[in-house]
Amino acid sequence: MSHLSHAAEAMATVARGITDDQLANKTPCTEYDVRALINHLLFWGPSLAAAGRKESVPPPPADADLAAGDWRGRLLALLDEMTSSWAPPSAWEGETSMGTPQMLPAPVMGEMIVGELAVHGWDLAVATGQRLELPADLLTHLHGTILAGVEQGREMGMYGPEITVPADAPTLDRILGLTGRDPAWA
Repeated sequence: MSHLSHAAEAMATVARGITDDQLANKTPCTEYDVRALINHLLFWGPSLAAAGRKESVPPPPADADLAAGDWRGRLLALLDEMTSSWAPPSAWEGETSMGTPQMLPAPVMGEMIVGELAVHGWDLAVATGQRLELPADLLTHLHGTILAGVEQGREMGMYGPEITVPADAPTLDRILGLTGRDPAWA
């Protein structure tokens, strides 16, 4: 199983545990409550899945409430689609995009998706009283990839200012600190 599929399955487990009455809960991702974060995932997810196939898909309307109706079923299906579209080795070769003119090396895009799924999976988990379970090898890998690109991620607005955590903190806590999240958020 790949890092991307592990991160997608961990997020899917969290999604299955979210109740509709938790959609208004705040998340550590300060610009989003749970509903808005699910909207974010449902908005960008089709483009991220298509990037694995080297395709482009039109985005949904920017003002659509994508977390209305069967948001859970659509999110779970989208996580499955991301996993399958990035499963072939060819997905990780060459360049791809998120449906924009800007092309990125496919491995960079794939690693960004792993990070998005893991970090936003944690956001959703802690906002809804759950725990995100990720394999140790994924966390070690993710820490290295985020550390390597953290400054570029901040420049792109993907990460907030670093939150200092002890050097001997668990790997997930160090990842969260790098992305501007407080691992003790409650």
